[in-house]
Amino acid sequence: MVRKIRLGVIVPSSNTTLEPLTSAMVSSIDDPGLDVSVHYSRFRVTTIDVSRDADAQFQLEPMLAAARLLADAEVDVIGWSGTSSGWLGFDRDEALCGAIRDATGGIPATSSVLAMNRILEGIRRGRRHGDGDEKGEGRGVTVKVGLVTPYVSALNDAIRSNYSSIGYEITPARERHLGMTKNTDFADIAESTLDGMVEGVVEEGGADVVAIFCTNLAGARRAAHWEEQQQQQQQHRRIVVLDSVATTVWGMLRTIDVDPACVKGWGSIFSTPYDTHNAH
Repeated sequence: MVRKIRLGVIVPSSNTTLEPLTSAMVSSIDDPGLDVSVHYSRFRVTTIDVSRDADAQFQLEPMLAAARLLADAEVDVIGWSGTSSGWLGFDRDEALCGAIRDATGGIPATSSVLAMNRILEGIRRGRRHGDGDEKGEGRGVTVKVGLVTPYVSALNDAIRSNYSSIGYEITPARERHLGMTKNTDFADIAESTLDGMVEGVVEEGGADVVAIFCTNLAGARRAAHWEEQQQQQQQHRRIVVLDSVATTVWGMLRTIDVDPACVKGWGSIFSTPYDTHNAH
């Protein structure tokens, strides 16, 4: 029997990248037992910076209004495909997901950042087990996260601070940003520019996990390429690319107990069985 699944995605209004990428990922699903569709709802976002007006774009009610419209389509899960909690605080997305469930009659929700954090914890747990700690409670395990964004430096600093608070130190050598604030401009950033930023945080900064931290960047299509390229160039050293559009899809599937491995060709996060039990 075929399982019919509707994914609902909340989109910043000026984002022109995440919808085609998300739809392409869903189209790549290779499982005859699944019939998956994706549906979108927007709320107003035009500028990404550290101003009070910019932060006010991410107030709860406009996002809940978008979620309620998705609920009209009877979606099975709702994903916030945006990275604002990276600088505003991870608790913002935790609160949003709870509020979405309450406002929609129980539809579960996740976000780009919450899913990314679950994967990071899965990577850390996997390395602890690899070091011989059967309980996964080792304290000497380091995940060297690289951060790639189009944002201004103050925003990257806030993201780095929030990740430091949960045990992931992003050093200056492992971050790259472009100093931009207009969201529509982010979609025009060339792949070659992203290539150079990823290369910098890996080869100069030593990152083994790279976060493409903006859902209006076209990084998802390059994830598998970057992983394969670095494995070849760095003497078979493996990196993991966490693109924020891809983590939203991963998180939605995991939330409704669908194996993300059904998504083909979009990087190792979909094919790796991370231990994320009780991870946030």
